[in-house]
Amino acid sequence: MPPHRALRRGIAVIRPARDDDAPGIVRVVGACWSEYPGCVIDIEGEAPELLRIASHAAGRGGAAWVAEVDAAVVGLVCVWPLDEGDWELAKVYVAREHRGGGLAHVLADTAEAFARAHGATHMRLWSDTRFDRAHRFYEKRGYVRSGPIRALDDKSHSIEFAYAKPLTGVVVERLDAAAAASAEYGLARALVACVNDGAAVSFLPPLSMERALAFWRKVSSSVARGEKILLVAWSDGTIAGTVQLDLATPENQPHRADVAKMLVHPDARRRGIGRALLARIEAEAAAAGRSLLTLDTRADDFAESLYRGGGWTECGRIPDYALNADGRTPHDTVLFYKRVTPTHAAQASPRTP
Repeated sequence: MPPHRALRRGIAVIRPARDDDAPGIVRVVGACWSEYPGCVIDIEGEAPELLRIASHAAGRGGAAWVAEVDAAVVGLVCVWPLDEGDWELAKVYVAREHRGGGLAHVLADTAEAFARAHGATHMRLWSDTRFDRAHRFYEKRGYVRSGPIRALDDKSHSIEFAYAKPLTGVVVERLDAAAAASAEYGLARALVACVNDGAAVSFLPPLSMERALAFWRKVSSSVARGEKILLVAWSDGTIAGTVQLDLATPENQPHRADVAKMLVHPDARRRGIGRALLARIEAEAAAAGRSLLTLDTRADDFAESLYRGGGWTECGRIPDYALNADGRTPHDTVLFYKRVTPTHAAQASPRTP
């Protein structure tokens, strides 16, 4: 789940933006753009809204905030509605010397909280393909690549990625390869938390983020090859759970698929996330034409009761199958199966939030 947003550098004040903040806003945004080759900011011709950001945001039904340090503007964020339930996060900028202390996260938290309070259920944003640091920032906040890129007819010849995430409640979505790759950080964080909490999912604690990221990179590759279906669950805007469906079965088992790596972040349990993931992966399997699902789980684990409650049938136990988190004590594994009714439709297409 998201770390506590604590500012570690300077004393920043977040306040509603005013139109007369324009000089400071132009300075911050211009400096950020100058960090990337080929990015040219044309205030009068292409970004006149920066000269009246408060009025611009309010006119779109949203709001804007700035961050101040010693009465100088050092950050900006805006948010406004797009359609019913859909809101856009826009113009997230922080001066270079004030990065790394959580200020950008505080700004984004402020904007998302405003949107949520005004009925937002999904957040969307656009980010220039060159803004790689911004991409990592959004991905840490649970945003994933969503939909096609767009090209702008501007002096910078901008091409932008679309990002999105559900903002409220528990939402489960299937990710395509691009979305899976952009979700790797959030999924790695969940995997690390689960393993270090004692979950029996192939790894022993302590699990590093580097190893977790490497694991999810392989999963993204499998999704791209059509070998796996990847589901992700968000809880109030944060990646909180996941499960996979392994479609790469032998040629004499085209009707079968393996359910694997069911994970729910320890901080997000008891919210129905596991049940939602299980129900959705069964539906995805049926849509993919699979009629027999199999899985295994540690005996006496909380997941065992989840599968039994979901109508799965135990078909055997393997004693001393794997080691517990202490790396010494073995545990038994329970094997389950479940039959589902294929829809006989074409394989379900990936969706992103």
